[in-house]
Amino acid sequence: MTQARYRQVSLQDTPYYHCISRCVRRAYLCGDDPVTGKNFDHRKQWLVSRIKALAAQFSIDICAYAIMSDHYHLVLFVNEQQAGEWDDAEVVKRWTALFPRNAALIATLQKNKSSKAAQKRLQQQISLWRERLMDISWFMRCVNEIVARQANREDECSGRFWEGRFKSQALLDEKALVTCMAYVDLNPIRAGITDSLENSDFTSIQERLIYHAKKVENRSYRQHRLLKRRTTKHLVGRQSGGKQAKLRIMSEMDGVAEKGLSITPQSYFDLLEVTCKALHSEEYLAHRITDTLNDKNRLLNELGISAESWLKSVTMFHRHYSVAAGSELALIHFHESRIKSGVSLKHPRKWIRGINSSRLLYGST
Repeated sequence: MTQARYRQVSLQDTPYYHCISRCVRRAYLCGDDPVTGKNFDHRKQWLVSRIKALAAQFSIDICAYAIMSDHYHLVLFVNEQQAGEWDDAEVVKRWTALFPRNAALIATLQKNKSSKAAQKRLQQQISLWRERLMDISWFMRCVNEIVARQANREDECSGRFWEGRFKSQALLDEKALVTCMAYVDLNPIRAGITDSLENSDFTSIQERLIYHAKKVENRSYRQHRLLKRRTTKHLVGRQSGGKQAKLRIMSEMDGVAEKGLSITPQSYFDLLEVTCKALHSEEYLAHRITDTLNDKNRLLNELGISAESWLKSVTMFHRHYSVAAGSELALIHFHESRIKSGVSLKHPRKWIRGINSSRLLYGST
């Protein structure tokens, strides 16, 4: 049974959320259509451009993304502090950039400065828009609605493009955040679409590798090839004609660890590179790669995740957790926080989904 969004999102517990939206009937409406033989990869570019354009207006940052043929993943950071620092004019500017017709309402209310009722309504409206500009539901709605309309217009049809509501998972701690980001970035590799990070088109890991390659003076052969790939033109972000947000910098991913994340771009690249090899290795080579992950990967050692648990997590993250992901203690706190906030659960004290998986993957706390 589906749950109301307020039961799944709690900014008091975490600002990070993993969101998934799937095409109707799991059809390849963003890839190769097996019925007509048409290719719709250009719709993946629509999604990337739309997501980045919205992130530039919303107080929501993109940590990771992967656009597949029948679904897409996002790891989002809700920047509540930024939204609170905007003045009223900034809120109006950002909201009316997304919904131009609302500008007439603001103009009318501002003209009636002598009316207390009009000024009260103006403040209520701005307060509402400020909340919506840091609302994941509104963000996803603005992504999916526009893309669905574009696709239906192209197909000359009407009806649903997306299967239903998007799914969201709260990422409660550093382990869950890094694991989920890797899970999202490795989607094309797990699906067998490609065997390398550089060729993982329409993913955040490819984008991060491109930005990193641009800064390097003595580029490697792989970096030269990556910068010349035809499918990376969407990263320029000129297709929509508007401002495009960049990915959230890894060093600024705070909010789930007391001292900030220990993750750096290079440590993340190295971890995913070895993980990519492990996912494609034969059994006798996989043991050697597992030993390498355990002994030499600094990031996993700092996070306290074993190589075996890491590989299980990045391949089956969606099976381990439901509305929240994290350590055993983090899941318990999140569950209790939801109960205190008034969320009505059928069996509030009986069972917390994902807690057994958390014990197996990250150990008991």
